[in-house]
Amino acid sequence: MPLYEYQCRKCGHRFERIQRFSDPMVKKCPECGGAVEQLLSAPAVQFKGSGWYVTDYRQKPAGQSGTSDSGAKSSAGEDSGAKKDTKSKPDPAPKTEKK
Repeated sequence: MPLYEYQCRKCGHRFERIQRFSDPMVKKCPECGGAVEQLLSAPAVQFKGSGWYVTDYRQKPAGQSGTSDSGAKSSAGEDSGAKKDTKSKPDPAPKTEKK
């Protein structure tokens, strides 16, 4: 069920309610009874499973064992090898001109 956030127009009290989509929206402040407005807030998202981090799908250079890891990098600039394409691409066929 979604979490809705409200704010009272009269006293400024902010509160949250877990409601179904079919439930009516809150119209009165629980503190003072004034009119409330629904606020926009970012949804809570949880990514689960493998593949969400660079370390989950990074290919190790040839010659390194899969069991040892050098640890976390101190800056993004040091990890430039993570985005290299290791697959070799065939050279395109040379174009010939017809006369």
